[in-house]
Amino acid sequence: MVISEILEIIDLNITQLQQARALLTGGVNSAPKKAVGRPKKAVGRPKKAVTVSRKAAAAVPAAKPAKTRTLSPEGRKRIADAAKKRWAAKKSADTR
Repeated sequence: MVISEILEIIDLNITQLQQARALLTGGVNSAPKKAVGRPKKAVGRPKKAVTVSRKAAAAVPAAKPAKTRTLSPEGRKRIADAAKKRWAAKKSADTR
């Protein structure tokens, strides 16, 4: 037997098995399995850029930068003193 003949026989068997399966399941194909992982990026037309008139742009107030919170020197000293007190208590508890 030549390889091409073997492949033809295998293909014939596959089609017969697929037909038998379709008859047994009522001709309804089972639902395809869901893909695992992150969904693919949608491919399509790029979105148009929205143009804003100068008057409308001027009417919208500019976003203020977020304020950074600062700690006063007194607050920093209170935190340092509390930390020193905690470490002193822990150290004295360890030596007992």
